[in-house]
Amino acid sequence: MSPETGASRLAAIGVAVELESGNIPLLLHELRHALEALLADGKTHVVDLRAIPLAPGEEDRLLQALGEGELVAEFDAQGRSEIRECRYPGIWRVTHWNTAGELSGRYLEVTFAPTLLASQPQEVRAGLDRLSELLRHGASGSPEPRINGNG
Repeated sequence: MSPETGASRLAAIGVAVELESGNIPLLLHELRHALEALLADGKTHVVDLRAIPLAPGEEDRLLQALGEGELVAEFDAQGRSEIRECRYPGIWRVTHWNTAGELSGRYLEVTFAPTLLASQPQEVRAGLDRLSELLRHGASGSPEPRINGNG
């Protein structure tokens, strides 16, 4: 039997070979331990999915296992970013695309609130300054801002 005939016979059988790295169960255990650490002492954890060797289709299977929660945030800053809560609160899928729409990063963040959504101290300081300025000069031209519409 020639090699070509043998190969065509195997193709005719319809055998599908799925490669597995074995990393999905390891990642799920890592995330479980990270959730325990988050609850125990507030320690956060980030998994860079682009840095882990996964077989074709494994990233999709991992994300399917993690599912989707209720919260989603999207924003555009030098490309689109999406933060999506997983089915397991405390695990967040963070995905970034560049300005050409190409996937540039995907992370799993174990935290109470994703880092990208947290205000930076300098931004909070600027916001405080602006609010203080508003209160000093009054909102809508009045000396005191109207809180409930009754003056």
